[in-house]
Parts: sequence; structure tokens; C-alpha cells
Amino acid sequence: MDSVIDGIDYGPLAGLLGRWSGSRGMDVSPDNQAQDDKTAFNDEITFRVAGAAENAEEQQLVGIRYRHVVRKSSSGLIFHDQIGHWLYEPKTRIIMHSLTIPRGVCILAGGKLTTEGRALVFDVSATAGDDTFGVLQSPFMKDKARTKAFTMKLVLEDDALSYQETTSLHIYGADFEHVDASKLQRITYDPD
Repeated sequence: MDSVIDGIDYGPLAGLLGRWSGSRGMDVSPDNQAQDDKTAFNDEITFRVAGAAENAEEQQLVGIRYRHVVRKSSSGLIFHDQIGHWLYEPKTRIIMHSLTIPRGVCILAGGKLTTEGRALVFDVSATAGDDTFGVLQSPFMKDKARTKAFTMKLVLEDDALSYQETTSLHIYGADFEHVDASKLQRITYDPD
């Protein structure tokens, strides 16, 4: 797969482009007693080119945009719909992941691109209160289900994609690690 599309080199992000589908996801989130509530899910992620960007005439970035839809395996109902971008700075190999979920939470996570054998590893994190890679949330979410930190490890090898993300929450009067993990296969390659 060529990383150059319409004259722009998307580098490692090019491997993510297309539509991905998985049927073996697991969501571990808190019930109203702050105990583990496990929900099996199916998910689909579509990645598309977003273009290149230059900041202050010195930073060069490339980006892709995505939409991630998660449905409960038991009912098919959507319980998570997320949009965002993955950005890459070739000069520093910094990876950035911006995401918005329609519950009043936005995250900009950052990290480095690494490899594990033939796999590319996108490993990013954000912490509430950090003024670079941080978390913004509505007053309700801050009071009732505060996101304290976010980490995500996304592993890409050929047409297989897996991820594990952990959202550190303070909810129902307790701290809780909300974990989502899934394995997906590329269904189509369509960068536009």
C-alpha cells in the first residue's frame, strides 16, 4: 500500500485508511455501584485522508479523520459514536489522537510511533489538567463522571487492527478504569 495519496505522504497513517470491522470487542465500564459491567460489542472504524497542515511555517503534519461506531452485540444498538483525527509529525515521529464523544468529553492524546516486529504501534496518552495532551469535559461530566486520564494502544499489522484504550474515571464516588478492547479486520481500502 502506497503512503503517498494525491501528492501527500501520509507515512504510517496510510496503513489505517479504509473501513475496518470487528465482532469481538469488550467494554468494561462501571455500573452504578462502580463495579465491573462487561458488554460485548461489534465495532466499525472508517479512516479517511484529511490532508497536510503546516503550523507557524515550521511544523509539518499529516492527518486522517475517522468515525468509530460501537454497537452492543446483544441488541445491535449504538452505544458509542466517536469522531476525531490521527495526526503524525514526520520530523519528530510524534503521533496525536484527537477524539470527541457526544457526552461532553474531548481529548487530545499524544505519544510516539514504535514497532513490535512487523506491527506499527500507535501509543498515546492524555491527562486531565495537562495543557498539551489533555482532557476537556463539560461541567456535568467533571462533577459526575470525571475523566482523569486516557491511554490508547493501537496495533496495526497488514489488514489486522487491534486496540485497547483505558479511560481513568472518577464516577459514583470511586476511581475506575474503563477499558475497551477490540480486534478488527480491514473490509475495504478507500482513502477518500
